[in-house]
Amino acid sequence: MAVPEPDTAVVIPAKDEADRIGATVTAVLKLPGVDLVVVVDDGSSDETGRVARAAGARVVRHSRNRGKAAAMESGAEAVRLLDEDAPRHLLFLDADLGETAEAALPLIAPVRAGEADMTIAAFTTRVKLGGHGMVVRLARDGIKRLTGWEATQPLNGQRCLTRAAFEAARPLAHGFGVETGLTVDLLRKGFRVVEVEVEMSHRATGTDWRSQLHRARQLRDVGLALAARDPKIPSLRRPTP
Repeated sequence: MAVPEPDTAVVIPAKDEADRIGATVTAVLKLPGVDLVVVVDDGSSDETGRVARAAGARVVRHSRNRGKAAAMESGAEAVRLLDEDAPRHLLFLDADLGETAEAALPLIAPVRAGEADMTIAAFTTRVKLGGHGMVVRLARDGIKRLTGWEATQPLNGQRCLTRAAFEAARPLAHGFGVETGLTVDLLRKGFRVVEVEVEMSHRATGTDWRSQLHRARQLRDVGLALAARDPKIPSLRRPTP
């Protein structure tokens, strides 16, 4: 099987992921058709940026934590500036995937073949989460209410998009509402969105107070993303990433 010409860039938002980012970058650089990995160090207090660069990534650093959506925007802009030929597809991955990031190829294939404008990962191996699924239900129900499409894993951040689809979804929803907003916006604009099963996994959130705070922020951001896109609330403006 012929190796495809480089046509896909990987963007990895990362904060305090020095222990895993190196393995993640090393894994994605093995993907056929990927020769550019951009890690956005989103205000880390550890060696995330240094480790990512040593593994072969280009690194963009935010001096303070600006959130996932802002990191995705910065990474995509860096790819645009580094593109030498045609615009690349954008594969967004979480920083803590480690070696399992090497299994991301099925996300790229439908976009590369022109069969989808955005793919969303559905992990075949489900880790036990510390939460109770409230945020997932909110996102799934909201997406279905606003578009008629039911997602299996609506909050999954592993996604491959064409550059055109990414630009059509800007400005992105704020913070942890970015995945929900992306899905709603692209479906409403007629883009083709499909879920793809992949053998990937990342670190599960726990039950300590930091994890509970993380889920509270997710709940807030997903709720805001849905409210901003609900035609019943026309006066509510999108938060700026």
